[in-house]
Amino acid sequence: MNITSKFRLDIPLTLIVLLALFLNVYGIWNDQYANTYYTTAVASMLQNFHNFFFVSLDTAGFVSVDKPPLTFWIQTLSAYIFGLHGWSVILPQALSGAGSVILMYKLVKQPFGLAAGRISALVMASTPVVASVSRTNNIDSMLVFALLIAAWLLLSGIRNNRIWSLIGAFAMIGLAFNMKMMQAYMVLPAFFFITLIAWKINRKKKLGVLAGASALMLLISMSWALIVDAVPAGSRPYVGSSQTNSVMELAFGYNGVSRLTGEQGGGGGGGGPQ
Repeated sequence: MNITSKFRLDIPLTLIVLLALFLNVYGIWNDQYANTYYTTAVASMLQNFHNFFFVSLDTAGFVSVDKPPLTFWIQTLSAYIFGLHGWSVILPQALSGAGSVILMYKLVKQPFGLAAGRISALVMASTPVVASVSRTNNIDSMLVFALLIAAWLLLSGIRNNRIWSLIGAFAMIGLAFNMKMMQAYMVLPAFFFITLIAWKINRKKKLGVLAGASALMLLISMSWALIVDAVPAGSRPYVGSSQTNSVMELAFGYNGVSRLTGEQGGGGGGGGPQ
């Protein structure tokens, strides 16, 4: 009886998730190319592993996209399975948008109750800009999904005193960095603040876990960038929108502080969406 009760289907939440899926998916098959800049990169990445790993914009491997690889690796996997279409590169973002609705429900339900969780999920599912972004092959929907996973892991770790869950939260931010670079770090002040004031463990142990989790986050964040920058320039694409053919410069320049302050400059190796 307890097991049945635990896994009983939440009908209102199911309907809300179905609404999110409908709003995110309906009509995407009419979009032939979606964001053509990113779809072109996916077409190139389908050609060979070299283009796939370096997120090459062109089939010759001359210049890369001006973003990190993780979202485009997932889009390429979708295109590999379903064929290269506008809808196949949009599908991961549409599913991420629906997943974010579920995570919002879970995040709100635990502290504020079932009704609040359902209302928050419904608001997120029916917010026009959420559905609008989820119906494109831009990065933002998947970035939000990753950061909500991180928030869920963080609060679960604090609430249940699970160190590995808390470490996993910071690891997810590292993965999110490999979706849109410095914009993933905008949640860090809140993560550090909540952990410091809400996690009821020994102060020394708390600081040690935070230091280790932060180190892991940085390692995951910088792993692809350091590998790419270590490859000789003649053996890889030029880093799109960078001034010095460096992913690290792209991460902390064009896709870093300049985006957070709104002072973006032109790129040096290839244009594209902002």
